[in-house]
Amino acid sequence: MKAMIALTVAEGKRLIAKAIVRTPEVQRALQGGKILLKGGTTVSAVAEELVGMPLLISGRVSPRGFKATRIPCDAPHAMLIEGSEWRKVDDELPEVVPSLGENDAFVVGANLIDAHGGAAMAVGAPLGGRPGRVLAGIQAQGVPILVAAGLEKLIPGFVGDAVRSAGRNGVDFSMGMSVGLIPICGQVVTEVEAVKLLAPVQCQVIARGGLDGAEGGVGLAVWGEPADVERLFLLALGLKGASTSGAGQSLYECESASSTCKGHRACIYRSPGLIPAARDGSADRGAALR
Repeated sequence: MKAMIALTVAEGKRLIAKAIVRTPEVQRALQGGKILLKGGTTVSAVAEELVGMPLLISGRVSPRGFKATRIPCDAPHAMLIEGSEWRKVDDELPEVVPSLGENDAFVVGANLIDAHGGAAMAVGAPLGGRPGRVLAGIQAQGVPILVAAGLEKLIPGFVGDAVRSAGRNGVDFSMGMSVGLIPICGQVVTEVEAVKLLAPVQCQVIARGGLDGAEGGVGLAVWGEPADVERLFLLALGLKGASTSGAGQSLYECESASSTCKGHRACIYRSPGLIPAARDGSADRGAALR
């Protein structure tokens, strides 16, 4: 039997979250290990699947560019799960990371992935903020790393080239903060891997993008035994209309002079004078900032 599935970006994130919970790494960690989640909208959906609690969303790419949250809130950005208990560990990462090992799991999102298994996370704060300061340590601990990233993050070429082209410094002006990229070495889980984790079926991407909310979405062809295909199709159908996961207040993005963007560099919203004059002199700078 064959079926075709169309998912918006938000729906794809929810599918990926359901699949990550089913991975051997997470299932093993649930039986006696620890799971560390680093906030992002897809990983927040994982947190909802595991403990019913969304995560604080810090950085994001919005229509205005590379932005951060505007309203600090008490929701965890980094969450540690042990058994049926969870706790916020945003301020404890240097202590938590050395305690993790091969029977634990770390789930993180990515801002870009490539076709070769590469992934990277964008950072706009010095040293990558609190997560950036410990990411190398997590990778050095030998902790299984799951990278939750939808196919809207797929780039042409190699992540390494993108890493070399980015950077917080040396940027003259940027839509939002200028960012650098930190490579992440782990198992990338996209919608395709998610489908295969959730059912013993074959899967192929047959469409990308769309309109009316499906921009960045994905079309999949799925085939296999009838019972498996039907079960997967019904699961995907149940995700229709899904919203982006994240602690409510943290979804509001920073504005000029807000406390959360004071360390951002090259942001045209903080320093309108950085905007280059249009060649024909007709640009409406005010409109660009609204």
